[in-house]
Amino acid sequence: MDSLAFGSLAHIHILIVPIGNIHRATYEKWASEVRGFETIPLEDIPIDSRDDRARFMPTPLAKGHLHLNYLSHPSSLSHNALSLFRPSEFPLGVIGIASCSQSDSISSILTAFGTAMSGLPLQGSAIPATRNCFVFEDSDVGLDVGDRFPGLVIIPGMMGNKRVHIGTLIAGLCSQILGQFAAVMQSLETPLGNEYLNASLFPNLPPSSEFPKPLDSSGGFRDPAPLPARNSQPDLSNGSSRSKTPLGAKRVSSGPGLAPIRHASLPPTPATTKKRPSAIGAASSHGRLFKVLGDLFLLAGRHADSSVWYTEAIALFKNSQDAVWHASALEGLATIPIVEAWSSSNSMLSSDNEKEPWQDIMDKLNYAQGLYHKTAPPSDAEGSHVHQTYLYAQCVLRQASLLFAVWTCKGWGSNTFANMLHPGPNPFLSGVPSTHPVAGTKGETNAASTLPPKATYAHMERLTTITGISRAQIAGVLAQVHGPWLLHLGPRERITILQATAGMYGALGYLRKEAYILRETLGSIMDLIVCGRQEQIGIRDSGSSSMNRGLAQPGASTSQGTVGIRENQRTEGNDSLLRIVKHICRVHGVDLETVRLVDVSAVSQATSRQDRDMTDDVSNADDDDLSELPQEPFGWPELQIGIVREAIAVAEALPDYPSVAQFSLSSLKMLHPVMSQSDQFHFYHTATRALATAIRRGDRRTVEYWAGRPVISVEVLSLPLIRLPLEKPLSLITTKPNNPSINPIFSGSRDPFLYNPRKLMSGQTQSILVQNERFEVSVTLRNPFIFDLQLESIALSTSGVRIESEGMPVIIPSNSYHPVTISGRALEAGTLVIRGCTVQAPGGVPREYTLPLSSEEDDQRLQRRTTALFEAGRSKRSGLDSRPWKRVDKQAKRQSARTTTIRYLECNVVPEQPLLRIKRTSLTHGAVMLYDGETSTIRLTFENVSLLPINFLRLTFDDSTIAPAQQLLTEGELSIFDTYETEYDLISRPVFFWDSSQGTHQVDPGEKTTVTVKCFGKVGCTSGAVHVSYAYIDRHEVPDKSLDIFHSRQLSYPVVVTVYHMLACHAMDILSFSAITNYASSMLTADDPVALEREWGQKGVWNVDDAADWCLFTVDVRNTYGLPFEVTFERSQPDLASTTRLVPPGSTSRLILPIKKILLSEEHVSRPIPTLSDRQFVVAKSALTSAEEKAQRELFWYREELFKVITGRWKESGGTRTGTLSLRQQRMTLPMLETLRTETVRVQMSLFYRDEDGVSKDVAVDPTRSKYFASPNEFMYLRIKVVNMSPLELVLTLNLTLDPAQHVIHQGTLVDIPVGRLAQAESRETEIPIIFVSAGQFNFTSDVYAITDPIQSGKVGRGQLRTAVKVQDFQP
Repeated sequence: MDSLAFGSLAHIHILIVPIGNIHRATYEKWASEVRGFETIPLEDIPIDSRDDRARFMPTPLAKGHLHLNYLSHPSSLSHNALSLFRPSEFPLGVIGIASCSQSDSISSILTAFGTAMSGLPLQGSAIPATRNCFVFEDSDVGLDVGDRFPGLVIIPGMMGNKRVHIGTLIAGLCSQILGQFAAVMQSLETPLGNEYLNASLFPNLPPSSEFPKPLDSSGGFRDPAPLPARNSQPDLSNGSSRSKTPLGAKRVSSGPGLAPIRHASLPPTPATTKKRPSAIGAASSHGRLFKVLGDLFLLAGRHADSSVWYTEAIALFKNSQDAVWHASALEGLATIPIVEAWSSSNSMLSSDNEKEPWQDIMDKLNYAQGLYHKTAPPSDAEGSHVHQTYLYAQCVLRQASLLFAVWTCKGWGSNTFANMLHPGPNPFLSGVPSTHPVAGTKGETNAASTLPPKATYAHMERLTTITGISRAQIAGVLAQVHGPWLLHLGPRERITILQATAGMYGALGYLRKEAYILRETLGSIMDLIVCGRQEQIGIRDSGSSSMNRGLAQPGASTSQGTVGIRENQRTEGNDSLLRIVKHICRVHGVDLETVRLVDVSAVSQATSRQDRDMTDDVSNADDDDLSELPQEPFGWPELQIGIVREAIAVAEALPDYPSVAQFSLSSLKMLHPVMSQSDQFHFYHTATRALATAIRRGDRRTVEYWAGRPVISVEVLSLPLIRLPLEKPLSLITTKPNNPSINPIFSGSRDPFLYNPRKLMSGQTQSILVQNERFEVSVTLRNPFIFDLQLESIALSTSGVRIESEGMPVIIPSNSYHPVTISGRALEAGTLVIRGCTVQAPGGVPREYTLPLSSEEDDQRLQRRTTALFEAGRSKRSGLDSRPWKRVDKQAKRQSARTTTIRYLECNVVPEQPLLRIKRTSLTHGAVMLYDGETSTIRLTFENVSLLPINFLRLTFDDSTIAPAQQLLTEGELSIFDTYETEYDLISRPVFFWDSSQGTHQVDPGEKTTVTVKCFGKVGCTSGAVHVSYAYIDRHEVPDKSLDIFHSRQLSYPVVVTVYHMLACHAMDILSFSAITNYASSMLTADDPVALEREWGQKGVWNVDDAADWCLFTVDVRNTYGLPFEVTFERSQPDLASTTRLVPPGSTSRLILPIKKILLSEEHVSRPIPTLSDRQFVVAKSALTSAEEKAQRELFWYREELFKVITGRWKESGGTRTGTLSLRQQRMTLPMLETLRTETVRVQMSLFYRDEDGVSKDVAVDPTRSKYFASPNEFMYLRIKVVNMSPLELVLTLNLTLDPAQHVIHQGTLVDIPVGRLAQAESRETEIPIIFVSAGQFNFTSDVYAITDPIQSGKVGRGQLRTAVKVQDFQP
């Protein structure tokens, strides 16, 4: 649009037009060369010395410049009325740019130039435009046209420095323009011309042919007398209100608001000048004529003459009340100081230190503005309102641009003058400073604006501090331009004024005011578009109707339909309008580019590329995550929605249907929390219709997915357990199944609690998929809107191995989370990376939403950004800095960029695996019922239903008793003994087991195999499972033979177990096998073997060689079931022997079995209680002393040895069901230990007589040999025999205790009786004479001590003897 520079009154407008078939690039090249000459020094202007054209020519060696402004389009026809009032508004020269080659004809170029000139609306101007055409040779053609083609200038291609030649040509064109000024003034200085000049508010001259020629003295017509060539003043001798004032005198003209100015540059008028015969302006004022002279002299660069004539005109306007012309003269007078300061590089320092140097100019402009505003145009002038409003708006903008230039350039200086004279095409764009030549230095440039890109508030306040001009002051002046009077302007003028106003508001930082003005600008532009479209429709309709009439056949029926014709829409300029719309909405807090417009072809090319930028992915992912966070509201929702509706209306009127969809969907994405239901439905349906229309019309643009981040989570669903591959080491293949070092899970060993499928699953970091088998991915989608959101397609976005997966349409219910399951099939083995999902809305393009795995670093980084975002919301921000994206941008700038490694969900695709199923089993309904300790057989038949063979088969088991036991072991609160018992129960007494020596089974495709599993009845077991691990190994196509793993599948068969607890053992005890027991067993007769068997068990069990080497094992068995059972306990050492009792229902029976005493080595019993599992770092929590710990270990090891010797079993009475009976719940006590353990040293005590001959005679003893019968007052001997039963050599001593000692007389000492050194099985006897002095019961005890070192000793044996002393002998 037109540029409204402050110094536009001093600009000569030159129109540049293309001529002929010139290429656009060539035209722009040479047009830019021409536009480079913004000023022409007066000394370079060729002087036309003819009297009728030399009036406005510069003097030789004159100082100053002509200021040029180049236009690309002519002025509006409505401005023709201002041709005399303001000649600077019109193009005074026309330059045609043409290109010539060997095939082009000069005459055709001249014809094209004439045609172009005739099509330009330049005839209405009072000053005819000077025309010239520059023809540039494309090559060295060497054209020589001479003067045959006037108006054409050939610029040879061989010319080196064409810029100098172009400057010379432009200077010649300016000389012709100045000659036209003189011709116009000749017409205006006539009486008729002056009458035309004063005929109306904005006069215009008729063609020069209509001016009558004056008569000479001979009665004939003659031309008007020419004025002197160097005389700048007309001869005003009569008819003027100032006729008595000689114009040659120096005078001072002052007026309201104008500082006195002296002008000494006017040439004096000779006193003897003869007045012209016919006076000018006999009935009209000369003020307008003087003002026109001032305008022309200002354009001609003669500022002193212009100032004189402006001053004279102002003095006359004060009296004539011609306010509009008066105001225009003040504007011209205010322009002169700026132009002079620019030419002389003078800063125009004011003489009054209290006034700013620009204050006088501001006073003149204020006065002119007031004159424009308060003067009402004549009622008979229809167009006066338009012109006067336009002049008023220009005056206000000129005043505001003065303050703006001083403010932006940091004061009064050369940059300020350059900015006011040549602001460039974008005077208010702070980011692109304009450049203009400085006076006196051709080609050098100066920046006219110091505003940096995106000037901050601090920078603008600094400019206010430097210049003393505030932004509010500039905006206050600029606000006067806006009002209802702008409706009087034509569309072009209104757009020009509004554009300049909005640009200045934007440069000042008042973006809301800028947006308000831009909305009006946009309305004016859209009116032109609509009107132009209606005119085209009318022309097309008239043309089509005439064509239809010409094509209609006589007698044809008109009731048939006609063919509709739709012309292609012209899209030039649509992007600019849409950028304005987006800017307006962004100012009000609505980003219409939240949803991007993309090209379908570009998207298809981008998706075909496999390389992706991972850094962009993480930033986008973080931005998407942050966009979902609750945002602080900004702006007035009702206003925002209204502005969005306007934006959509503009896009529909252009029409630009992809932009309609973009605006609707962007507003939905940003404003849906504050939108009503009707608004959401309206925008959604508007976008849907717009996308359908754009697709129907073949538009290549569409929108990306817009509804925020729809994908909340992506999860790979685990394969069914029967299809889930498990990773196993290859060492299982080479190791024998019965090798205890093998993993017990595969060998089906007696360690089932080590198998835990949940633990195996949790230990895998990657999901496992199988080649050529389908897998499923669960995707959670989110719809935050109140309408059902339709997705045309949602598909997986993957990398790595190839997969086969198709997208699926989905409808997400309103305001809900919706799970969707997407299936796929991996086509090859390897690593599959699931990046996220690709989502496509109806009519849109697919968009990938990635979901990286959140590591600890990523969580911390996202938490920092989220915290920064919320912290930013807590601090207040002024104005438009509180918009959401502004807050995010500022926070993002504070954070340094970090490169992070992105990890996505990865799946391990293993090679194709076989599949096994259970064909049949021997169980009914998968249930088994057992007695406690009973063992049953389960037969399982498997079938290979895949195309791959199975050459690896292993069984593992699980039951309901494993988990509680594992929990107790994990908690670690059990004692060492209880821990061992728990582990023993799990490992040595499993519920399920099989013969692992069967090895690997080979099952070919389609074949079957049978496996036998044993089931053991354990109280508390309610359920169990048989797990079959199988695989296909020895693959020949495996690419990497160095891998030490393979994959197997697992098939589970659940079993319901019912165990009846019918027999319970308790009260286990170990008793001494005394002589009384041996005597009682010998007293039993063999005549009644049934009674013997019933009471004492197997015949011969009680027959032992030495009662001291034996003890009795007893246990009570209680039958809690409803059937009788035969219970048998059997010993395995030193020979096989057993005892059996029938236990009726509800009764308890005691079983007794003699067992031989046991002696374990010191090394054996000192070992710690073992741990049967592979658990490491088991810390003992007991606080026992060393002696207590030693005793505990002895109890443990002797108990284990006892259970090795004694085993129990049962049999159903009258039936075939049998089982084992466990004694693991029984505890051993210290007395039981002492009885069971073989003594270290055995002590045997006896009494005997010795006669005079030395012959020994035994004292009477009872049949059980447990009690002696002696007489008092008789000499007898106490014999103590010590036998070393240990494998070690011992040094022993003996202590003897007699109770009661006062009634026994003995010989020698009773303490530390030396026995001596005894080897293994060696014995030694000691005899002590004694006499009982009274009758009664006597107890003798002998303790044997082993001396291990001189200081320490220990008791290793003990013997007892009971004696009954009576007066009479005992008669047996």
